[in-house]
Amino acid sequence: MNEKLILKEIESKNFHPLYFLHGEEPYFIDLISNSLKNHALEDHEKEFNQSILYGKTTDPLVLLNELKSFPMGSEKRLVILKEAQDFKKIESLCPYFENPNSSTIFVICHKYKKYDARKKALKLIAKNGLVFLSEKVKEYHLNEWIQRYVTSQGFTINSKATMLLGEFLGNDLGRIVNEVDKLSVIYPKGTQINEKHIEENIGISKDYNLFELTNAVAAQDIHKAYKIIHYFEMNPKAVHLPQVVSSLFTFFSNVLKIHFLKFNAREAIAKELRVHPFVAGELSKAKARFSPKKIAFNMEVLQEYDLKSKGYGNRTSSQADLMKEMIFKLLNP
Repeated sequence: MNEKLILKEIESKNFHPLYFLHGEEPYFIDLISNSLKNHALEDHEKEFNQSILYGKTTDPLVLLNELKSFPMGSEKRLVILKEAQDFKKIESLCPYFENPNSSTIFVICHKYKKYDARKKALKLIAKNGLVFLSEKVKEYHLNEWIQRYVTSQGFTINSKATMLLGEFLGNDLGRIVNEVDKLSVIYPKGTQINEKHIEENIGISKDYNLFELTNAVAAQDIHKAYKIIHYFEMNPKAVHLPQVVSSLFTFFSNVLKIHFLKFNAREAIAKELRVHPFVAGELSKAKARFSPKKIAFNMEVLQEYDLKSKGYGNRTSSQADLMKEMIFKLLNP
């Protein structure tokens, strides 16, 4: 069951006695646990019937006592174990998982990694409750996810603003949601969020960023590329060399793939490469500028500077100097 169906079920007050929320993406775990906090109990019921515990400091006997207690003035009790990845006694709760208290909703929030599916606890919870695996959004789906979230908040967002958010924040959904929510306070519903809104309110330059540096390389515009690198040099927190290497490696990998595709339609390329159609169009333009032989050479250059960014073969050059050297090699025969 995906998070949308779980949230719909919770909002309908159809609860399971056990929820095991685990995985690498904390955003969906927080989303579901917060929904349970908002819908399982009325406000006046929470004082005596809601307990929030933390994995690192919780004693298993205290937790069991909470789980087996009966509600006071309410039909349900809500017990949430946060940071359950730090609770080392989950398997000791198996007798409870086999026969959970029907009047208690027990929510286990196990963040940042999967729980071992081979273990007995997870199998029992799946049998008598609900297990949800919270996975990271794939990078090629991130822009689509951003657009869907922005739309759900009553706004629209253009392609460049979407890509700026994705490039700058990565697939950290919590940060993306926080930044979009800030914009939703500032601008009226129905506003189309653009790169100017992003620059003015989130601090991502619309002209000097990783996305624009990749575009400058794609256009073989070394002057623009150096201007962007100078901005990075003056703003050391903006972008780091490993991020530049990663972005350019993805760019050249995709251009190389386009060289060997049997079709030229932008939408077909976008589907094949799992990128936005706008990005597919820009990649197709770059195909004429970079031969397969040049791309192979550039990938070797990127590997060289990936090592240098980690200290191998480089003791004195600054990140900005390394970026300039690398761009010069990428854009010259």
